[in-house]
Amino acid sequence: MKTILIISLLLVTVACNPSPKQTTDDTGPAGEDTTRMTIQIPKTGCYVNISARDTVRLKVETFPNVVTGTLRYNFYEKDKNTGEIEGRLMGDTLLADYTFMSEGKRSTRQVIFLVRDSIAIEGYGVMEEKEGKMVFKDIREIDFSEGMKLVKVSCVEDIQL
Repeated sequence: MKTILIISLLLVTVACNPSPKQTTDDTGPAGEDTTRMTIQIPKTGCYVNISARDTVRLKVETFPNVVTGTLRYNFYEKDKNTGEIEGRLMGDTLLADYTFMSEGKRSTRQVIFLVRDSIAIEGYGVMEEKEGKMVFKDIREIDFSEGMKLVKVSCVEDIQL
């Protein structure tokens, strides 16, 4: 009887004790802590050109490896072009694909801007169609001398983008 009581007490004791804590290794390769996420906060810039009744607005968000944003062309008595850009910054030159809606049709074409100090100058060059989008034929021949100049503004003021 005493043996049954001792065995019962041992079983109750074992059953009541929590199992050993399982440990998880929260480190990744080379001991990196993988429990924390890294959030990249982009550098944001807004640019605008207002000439007579025409307006061009550009908003860029620059991450370490990509530039995204919005671009809007609003020319008087012409269809508006409003869309998204995605590209990269090479030094002070932004080369991006501009995907936009115009006349009910979705189109993509390359855009290029020279971004210096507080202005962004749109570049122009000969374009050709490749894989369903318009691209610059030769990036080395882009002309910024006659390009539209957009002035940097506070993104709070440029809320219409």
